[in-house]
Amino acid sequence: MKLALIIPNYNHHLEIENTLAALAQFNLPCYLIDDGSQDETRYVLQAMADKFAWVTLIHHPFNRGKGAAVITGLRAAFADGFSHALQVDADGQHNLTDIPLMIEAAEANPLALISGKPEYDESVPKGRLYGRYITHFWVWIETLSFDIQDSMCGFRIYPLAATEQLFKTCSLGERMDFDIEVMVKLHWQKTPIIQLPTKVIYPENGISHFQGLQDNVRISWMHTRLFFGMLKRLPQRLLQRDNQQHWSTMQERGSYWGIKLLAQSYRFGGHWLCRAIMYPVIGYFFLTGGSARKASMEFLQHVKQLNPLHTDLSAKLSWQDSLRHFIAFGNAALDRIDAWCDRITLSEVDFADRHLLADQIATGKGAVLLVSHLGNLELCRAISIHQQKVKVNVMVLTSHAENFNKVLQQLNPQSTLNLIQVNELDPSTAMLLQQKIEQGELVVIAADRTSSNSQGRVVNLPFLGEPAPFPQGPFILASLLDCPVFTMFCIRQHGRYQVHVEHLADTLKGPRKDRAARLTDAMTKYSQRLAYFAQLAPLQWFNFYDFWRDDNNSIRQSVQSKQEQ
Repeated sequence: MKLALIIPNYNHHLEIENTLAALAQFNLPCYLIDDGSQDETRYVLQAMADKFAWVTLIHHPFNRGKGAAVITGLRAAFADGFSHALQVDADGQHNLTDIPLMIEAAEANPLALISGKPEYDESVPKGRLYGRYITHFWVWIETLSFDIQDSMCGFRIYPLAATEQLFKTCSLGERMDFDIEVMVKLHWQKTPIIQLPTKVIYPENGISHFQGLQDNVRISWMHTRLFFGMLKRLPQRLLQRDNQQHWSTMQERGSYWGIKLLAQSYRFGGHWLCRAIMYPVIGYFFLTGGSARKASMEFLQHVKQLNPLHTDLSAKLSWQDSLRHFIAFGNAALDRIDAWCDRITLSEVDFADRHLLADQIATGKGAVLLVSHLGNLELCRAISIHQQKVKVNVMVLTSHAENFNKVLQQLNPQSTLNLIQVNELDPSTAMLLQQKIEQGELVVIAADRTSSNSQGRVVNLPFLGEPAPFPQGPFILASLLDCPVFTMFCIRQHGRYQVHVEHLADTLKGPRKDRAARLTDAMTKYSQRLAYFAQLAPLQWFNFYDFWRDDNNSIRQSVQSKQEQ
């Protein structure tokens, strides 16, 4: 990655020197764009360019707007061979200490737009704060997604190849409408959007160039254009079936506040109010989730081929089966909240094999439970509450279901279920989990999904009649922990929850020369049990992506695509 700074400036002469001085530590070339400032500011900017050798000053002969200044900077950086550009405002609003995190995210996701997601203090003008929510609403409509959580923050790292392609194909607003429009149209262009929380401060005596009437009219007209642009794209959007994206690069669908509304509805109105709100949302996700619909149908077809008379499926599969699959996912979300809020008691759970865990915990040493995205994983709480108050640690991927998990923890802060958020299974994670095992705690790891970091480190095993990739990582980690390993599946049948725990191995640790065969044998046993329960309760299968995707071939395609770009 070759990164440059972009700073648009119009009559900001008070804070610009402090901003540049703070940026000097990052040792990045900077394009400072003077957007037709007054003489006093032009003299200051020229002095800054003379003082800092890494600053290139570009003049607009007259004021064209912030968007025009940013476009000038982005195109200049692209022409000079830079791959990315970090946009920073000149007025000191942005928390520059977050720059290393943004650079790290851009290095890990070079094709993505990395944008700040503002966290405001009391200095924010309330009119500006409330006005943002109107824009958020329209952006969600214009993108038919919640991928963009804030479109107005000017603290971003742009992938310049994507912006240059956009600039060549369409015109953009050149004033305060630019930040919003460029993000929406990059999303239309299928540029991934990653947003990181950042504190935003409105400096005392700061200069704002937001023109109340004119800019609100511009932004309203922009939203009108984008709305009709969305309508034009809608048929294609509803029918699209993009199965080239790895599941772990997909963002969680659903904003924090939307999920919190669902949780509050549950708190005050129970299931009936929750479902009244949830079902229209599920319908929306069903209509707009082309790849998820396709994955649902493919999975159900695999089950149908093996069991043509399955009572959970129609005699002839149709979109209605897929819709029921989506609805089952929504109902499972309510079950998760039930479990988290202690509203599921052990009397409602058939847990015939709990003695296996009780006997293990009695030894004073913990164990690994290998689970899956099938049924209700949150019934691990039935173990933590009723199984001698044992501590249960669940591994979750940091960037997935973060909003849902955050709301669950607010609903029940006293939970004894510990969510350990990680990006990947690495040595530091293994050391942390080793301590948990030695303290007699349980470690729960989902073993059915590969990750973006482990693509290729998989074993293809038979699954519902066709080879599917299973990740080696969870099994390698279990071998490092050198403890008993169990499988656990929880499904709902006949109105009751059924927890199935089975002993997989006393340990997966052993001679290095036999490790591959030993791990493959354990993975095979796990995949066979997963296939059994997936056929038993197919509508409780919640992997809404191409589970049989050729992981190794995906890597080759990804590398080839990046080389071509």
